[in-house]
Amino acid sequence: MLVLNCSTKLLILEKMLKSYFPESLKVYGAVMNMNRGNPFQKEVVVDSWPDFKADITRRQKEAETDNLDHYSNAYAVFYKDVKAYQRLLEEHDVINWDQVLQIQVANSKHLGVKLTSFKAVQFFPHPLLPDTSSLKGSVPQLTYLSVADADLLNRTWSRGGNEQCLRYITKLISCFPSVCVRDDKGNPISWSLTDQFATMCHGYTLPEHRRKGYSTLVALLSLIHLDVYKRQSISLLKNLQAEFLPCRFHRLILTPAAFSGVYL
Repeated sequence: MLVLNCSTKLLILEKMLKSYFPESLKVYGAVMNMNRGNPFQKEVVVDSWPDFKADITRRQKEAETDNLDHYSNAYAVFYKDVKAYQRLLEEHDVINWDQVLQIQVANSKHLGVKLTSFKAVQFFPHPLLPDTSSLKGSVPQLTYLSVADADLLNRTWSRGGNEQCLRYITKLISCFPSVCVRDDKGNPISWSLTDQFATMCHGYTLPEHRRKGYSTLVALLSLIHLDVYKRQSISLLKNLQAEFLPCRFHRLILTPAAFSGVYL
């Protein structure tokens, strides 16, 4: 196991990971953020260097953690050789198995646990803002999210609704880009939020403001992290000619026996 803490090596790794898209997307996003200030206090572990066969991103040891917070206790995995990945997992101190945690990996077929799977899509950069003339109702304010909006996002996110998620969303809003449409009173009505892996983790439009074009406006400015079961969202993205990435991503949430009675 090697922890890459050299800025030059991390820049080289970012470039190398880009050549393995889309399977390397999660690790690439984490490393990209590390190379741009590292606001989420991440580090990357590789089996070898420079000819690595597996790497894992994780929170730094000195980062403040909550043993019940699987949102922040998140690992992203990319491997070229599954045996190298398995050996890395078996090494002492690579992963803190005493915490509730999540592991995100693409096309995992070698793990005997129930997986939550999702797809990702990509929008290509556009030099101009989307045309808002077709939006129904008053012209919205296009801005970004504020930490004051965190409670609303926590209540509306399908994976949220708890103290750990509220703290996590607040951190994301503080650290990473977001897109938000607000009404004439300044209240959020549609938004998308970037996560620690440089993907969009929470896109939502309030029910009373749907079918007005706001989701399209937000989607055109975002790379969406998409739940495969949200058929209406899939239809929207197809209409926008978004590119569905050819691999499936998996999220494993693991709970140690010590916390099985307290973690929901």
